[in-house]
Amino acid sequence: MVLPQTAEDVSRCLSICRRHDAQVTSRGGGTSLAGQTINTGVIIDFSKYMNRILELDLTERTARVEPGCILDHLRDAAGEHGLTFGPDPATHNHNTLGGMIGNNSCGVHSVSSGRTADNVIRLTALTYRGLQLNVGPTSQQEFESILAAGGPRADIYRALDNLRQKYGDLIRDRFPNIPRRVSGYADLDKLLPENGFDVAKALVGTEGTCVTVLEAKLRLVPSPATRVLVILGFRDIAEAADAVPEVLRFEPLAIEGFDAFLVDAMKRKDLHVDKLDILPDASDWLFVELGADSLEEAEERARKLTGHFEKMPSVTANMVADPDRQAQAWLIREAGLPASAYVPDRPEAWEAWEDSAVPPDRLGDYIRELRALYERFGYVSPMYGHFGDGLVRCRVSFDPKSEGGIRDWRRFMEEAADLVVRFGGSLSGEHGDGQARAELLERMYGAELVQAFNEFKAIWDPDGRMNPGKIVHPYPLTSNLRLGPSYKPPPLETTFAFGDEGGFAGAAERCVGVGKCRRVDSEEQVMCPSYIATREEKHSTRGRARLLFEMLHGGPIDKGWRSDQVEDALSLCLACKGCKSDCPVNVDMATYKGEFRSHYYSGRLRPRSAYFMGLIHRWSRAATLAPGLVNFIFRAPGLSTAAKFIGDIAPQRDMPKFARESFVSRFRKRPPHAGGRRVILWPDTFNNYLRPDTAMAAVKCLESAGFTVVVPEQPLCCGRPLYDWGMLSTAKGLWRRTFDALAEEIEAGTPLVGLEPACVAAFKDELVNLFPDDPPARRLASQTHYFSDFMAECLPKGLASPRNVSALVHIHCNHHAVIGKEGERRLFDLLNIDHRVMPSGCCGMAGAFGFERDKYQISMDLAERVLLPAVREAPEDQLIIASGFSCREQIEQGTNRKTLHAAEAVAMQLGL
Repeated sequence: MVLPQTAEDVSRCLSICRRHDAQVTSRGGGTSLAGQTINTGVIIDFSKYMNRILELDLTERTARVEPGCILDHLRDAAGEHGLTFGPDPATHNHNTLGGMIGNNSCGVHSVSSGRTADNVIRLTALTYRGLQLNVGPTSQQEFESILAAGGPRADIYRALDNLRQKYGDLIRDRFPNIPRRVSGYADLDKLLPENGFDVAKALVGTEGTCVTVLEAKLRLVPSPATRVLVILGFRDIAEAADAVPEVLRFEPLAIEGFDAFLVDAMKRKDLHVDKLDILPDASDWLFVELGADSLEEAEERARKLTGHFEKMPSVTANMVADPDRQAQAWLIREAGLPASAYVPDRPEAWEAWEDSAVPPDRLGDYIRELRALYERFGYVSPMYGHFGDGLVRCRVSFDPKSEGGIRDWRRFMEEAADLVVRFGGSLSGEHGDGQARAELLERMYGAELVQAFNEFKAIWDPDGRMNPGKIVHPYPLTSNLRLGPSYKPPPLETTFAFGDEGGFAGAAERCVGVGKCRRVDSEEQVMCPSYIATREEKHSTRGRARLLFEMLHGGPIDKGWRSDQVEDALSLCLACKGCKSDCPVNVDMATYKGEFRSHYYSGRLRPRSAYFMGLIHRWSRAATLAPGLVNFIFRAPGLSTAAKFIGDIAPQRDMPKFARESFVSRFRKRPPHAGGRRVILWPDTFNNYLRPDTAMAAVKCLESAGFTVVVPEQPLCCGRPLYDWGMLSTAKGLWRRTFDALAEEIEAGTPLVGLEPACVAAFKDELVNLFPDDPPARRLASQTHYFSDFMAECLPKGLASPRNVSALVHIHCNHHAVIGKEGERRLFDLLNIDHRVMPSGCCGMAGAFGFERDKYQISMDLAERVLLPAVREAPEDQLIIASGFSCREQIEQGTNRKTLHAAEAVAMQLGL
C-alpha cells in the first residue's frame, strides 16, 4: 500500500513497480461493489494526502482536483457560488472523484447532469511506463502537432487513431444508446471524430486498467436555488417504471424508484419508520425532484406534474416543498443498501446483479422479466434505483457459500446478462464491472468489440500491469470469492452472544464495504473517530471488520484470537459505538473489540492503563477512604508524575478530582422524602465518586416530578470501562451482583434512571448481549431509562421556568448510538433551553482512551476538530451542556469552561 503525497511520489512508485514487474491498482475511497480496487500487487491510495481542490474557476465553471478529493468537499466549495458537480452517488460524502472517474459514477441527478464522463474536461494521467500526459478533446491541428513531435505520446495517439478507424463503425452500431452505458470501455465512442477525439472521456470508466489519474479538470453546473419533491405512488414497481417516460417530459432533476419490499425491510429493521408517513398510500413509489429559481416556479412545475397523474385513478401523489421534509424523504430512498442488508426473517442478500440499466422507455417490461427470472431461481430482491435513467438496483438472495449455490448464481448471471442485452441495456449502469461482471462483457458487446477493448488497454498498458483481471482478460466472476465453499470459519466460544449477527463469524462478515465510516466531516455522525484522526483504512470500522474476517479466514492473519495485527487495528478504536448506529449495516466494533481482547489477553498481562482505568470502580471506592490524599498525590509535583507513569497516563492530563463525600453518602444523610412512585437512581462510578453534584441535582429533579428516589443498598457497577479491555468475566460478575441486589426491584418493575450515557448504554446493550436468555437481564434493560428521556416523559406541565437560556450541547457518543438524543432535545424544548447540538462527533476522550499516554495526541486532535473551538467561541453566558463524564473532562481540561450535566441544567431551570 502506497500513500502518495504528490504526483512525483506516484511517478516514483510506478518506477519502482516497473523494476519489479509489480501490478498496480489505483484506489480512491474503496466504495465500489464489484471488486475494482481489490487485486494482488501495489495499491496506491490517494485519499489520505492527494485530496485537494486545486482550483475553482467560476468564470469557466470548472474545477481542478486531485484524485483523492471527496466529492462533497468539491460540491460544498462550488455550492457557495451556486454551482455543483452533477454526478452524486449515494456515497457522496466519502467517495473520491478519482474513484468516480475510474467507475464512471452517476448518482441520483444524472437525469439532468449525466455521468462522470459527461462532466470530465481534461485529465492528467500517468502510464505504467512513466509517461505523463494531459489529455482531453483533440483537434485535428493538435493531433497533427502531437504526431509531428514524435515520441511515446505520438505513438499512443497514432494507435488511438488507428483504433477508432478500425472499430468506429462497429462502435457506432453496437454501443447501446442509453443514458447509463457504464460497462466495459463504455466511452470509446468519444474517440470518434464526431465526438472530438476526446481522450479524457474515453479513459473515464476504465477502472484503473489503463492509466493512473493524477489530476482532473471537471465541469461544474448551476445548482437550482429551489427544489420541490413530488412522490408518486403506484400499485406495482413495474407500473412505476412504465410512468418514467411521461415524467421525463417535465424535465426533472431526478427520478428515483423503490418498491414495497424495501419499505417492508425498513419496518422490520426499525429504519426511518418515523418518516414513512410522507409516502402516499401505495405499494411502490417514484421520487421526482424538480428545480427552479424560485419556490413559486418550482411548486408550479410540481402541480403540473401531479395534475397530469391525477387523471390516473391508480396513481397517488404528495408534493413536498419544505426542505427539511424533503431531506427526511430522501433518507428513505438513500436507505436502499442498509434496508436491504441483513433483514430479519429474510434470506441474506448480496451484490452481483446489482445495477443493470436499460432504455428508460423499456424499464417496466425489463423489471417484469427480471422479476420472473428471480422467481425461477428462487431468489428475492428489492428493486429500486435511478429509474429516470433506466437503472434498477437489486440485492439478490443467492447462496455464495456452497458449490451448488455458486453454480446456480453463475447460471443466473449469464441469463440475466442475456436478458439485459435483449433489452438493449448495460450490465452495469452505476458501479462498473470490476470482477463481478467483466466476464460477461462479450455477451453485451460481442467478441469484436471486446477485442477493441483489449487493443485499447494495450495502447496504454502494453505490459498488462495496470489493475489486471478487470474489464480486459477478466478474472472469472466466481473466482477470488470472499466467501465461497472454502470459507469455513472455526467454531468459536464467545462471551457475548452476538444474537443479531448469528454468532461472531456472522459479525465478522457483516461489513458490506460501503465505507461510510471513512467520512471526515461530522454533521450528525459519530463514526469513525479514529479514521478521522488517522485517515488510515485499518483504523476505520470497515478496515477492522475486514481484519476480523481475515482472522477467521486464515492466511496472512494466522494466529486467530492472538493476532497482533488485529490488536494493533483495534487499539485505536475508541469504543464510541458510533458504528452501531451510523454504519448502514450496524457493525458494532466496540463489542467486537471487547470480545477479541477477552481472548487476546487471556492468560496475559494487559497494559498498565487497563488495570488503572479499567478497574476504576475499585480504585474509586478505595479513594473514598482518603480522597484528599489521593487528590494531593495526583497533583503534587513528582508524586503526580510517578502516579501517572504507573498508570500509563499522559503527563499532560489532569486526573479527575475525587469528591470529599460520595453521592451515596450525601444521599443517605438527607431526610426522607415522601413522594409518589418509586424510582432507582443508578449511582454510577463517575457521578457517585467524582461528580456527586450531578446526581444530587438529578434527585431534586425526580422528586420535583413526584417520585420517591432510592439508591441501591450496596456498591454496584455496570463495568463500563471493563469492556474496552475485554475484562468480560469481571463485568459479568458485576452484573450478577446487580441482579441479586435489585432482584425485588426488577421483579416489581421499578424504573431505573441513569445519568452517565455510557452506563445507560451498557444496560441497554452489553447487558442483553452478555445474558441473552436471562429474563431478569431483559427486564432490567427494559426498565432502564436515561435521565433526560425519563424527565421528558414525566415532567409536569407548567413546572418549567418561563425564562430562556442559551446552551451549547455536546452529545456523548454512546448517547448518540444507543440511547438516541431526541428525548433530551424534547426536554430542553419543554424547559425553554434554547440549545444547539454541536456536530462534534466523539469528543476524543472516550472513557480511558484520552487519558492513555500513547492516545493523548489523537484524543486532542479529535477534540480540536469541532468541539473545543466551538466551546471557546461560545459566549460566557451560554451554558455548556455535556452529560458524559469523559466529555466533561475533555471540555473542561481543554477550554477551562465549566460544563453542566443535563440534570444540573434542568435543576437550574426548575429553580431547585
